[in-house]
Amino acid sequence: MTGTPRPNPFDLSGRTALVTGSSRGLGRAMAEGLAAAGARIVLNGVDPGRLAAAAGEMRAEGFDVRDARFDVCDEAAVVAAFEGFDAEGLAVDILVNNAGIQFRKPMVDLATADWRRVIETNLTSAFVVGREAAKRMIGRGRGKIVNVGSLTSELARATVTPYTVAKGGIKMLTRGMAAEWGARNVQANAIGPGYMLTDMNEALINDPAFDAWVKGRTPARRWGRPDELAGAVVFLASPASDYVNGQIIYVDGGMISVL
Repeated sequence: MTGTPRPNPFDLSGRTALVTGSSRGLGRAMAEGLAAAGARIVLNGVDPGRLAAAAGEMRAEGFDVRDARFDVCDEAAVVAAFEGFDAEGLAVDILVNNAGIQFRKPMVDLATADWRRVIETNLTSAFVVGREAAKRMIGRGRGKIVNVGSLTSELARATVTPYTVAKGGIKMLTRGMAAEWGARNVQANAIGPGYMLTDMNEALINDPAFDAWVKGRTPARRWGRPDELAGAVVFLASPASDYVNGQIIYVDGGMISVL
């Protein structure tokens, strides 16, 4: 049969994606996946040298990339960044809320300041950046928000309770976004990475006992690679997921599905 070719539902050409915390790690990998699908990328971070280096490396690969240095925990800086995008005529069609930190300590020894720092970075920032992005998306009548959760959006582990609470909150923040913005053609979904080979997990990767536990507990029998998030983020950022809203996709080698 011949006829007009159907558009590729995963094509992100003409779309702009802002990925927070994307100068390295999972954020960088997701930014590269979105760029490979055709999106223009706005990298974000707070370290100017690392951010510029990441942007330069991606440009060298032929991608359309710019960087925006601001702290996602500074509400005034977030608002100013989006006002700057408006002034430049830069429309953020896709937001990936990836910025996050980890802090390991038993709860009885945990200072309230450290609790707040983890919650602010991993959860409150996603609300603030998501709110600013959604204001513009609603006005344009379309948008995609992808929040980065975790296995701990569902399951707790000792010594990382603030992170667990924040990532559980990401799951419900995502559903709240879907409930409020779905009628305006803005879809909000989340990705829940499993144990990934990242700088954040370096101490765990180098711990023989923990490494053996991850490999034994995961049906895939290995750690995940950051680039293995690319398929999920492209799907959730693309027209292929236009009727998917409020969901969390676990990219974890099957860990969350088995005892």
